[in-house]
Amino acid sequence: MVELRAITEDNFIDAFNLKLAAGQERFVSHPIRSLAQAYVYRGQCQPFGIYAEGRMVGYVMVIYDYDVPEYDIWHMMIDESMQGHGYGREALHQVVVFIRTKPFGNSGRIALTCNKTNSIARKLYESMGFSATGAEYDDEAELVLTIE
Repeated sequence: MVELRAITEDNFIDAFNLKLAAGQERFVSHPIRSLAQAYVYRGQCQPFGIYAEGRMVGYVMVIYDYDVPEYDIWHMMIDESMQGHGYGREALHQVVVFIRTKPFGNSGRIALTCNKTNSIARKLYESMGFSATGAEYDDEAELVLTIE
């Protein structure tokens, strides 16, 4: 069972201690960078620790883009030692459940970007209902999920 817990002063060091597997640095930013962005965008985002059996196994941030409007999923990652256990899939499901509550504003669109060479992540996103829009940003492809 995976649980999302807000990043607070009680657990942010656990987020800093998460590790990416070798070569994954080109796919996702480390939570240290993401938490700096969360501070800047604090009125429109929520960073989460991804927990399994009481231990932080990953990180993800939800941000609301008022200009579009849409919800964006940023910097989702699972610690290198915890990959391959289905935590990413369950965390993504929990993120969508959270976004469906419309915590920052109304939108029926959830967007994320995925490195074009990250076939594992792209397969996960597509299996969860995300579809490529055709939009690309440098080495990233945009995928979108429409919700009610």
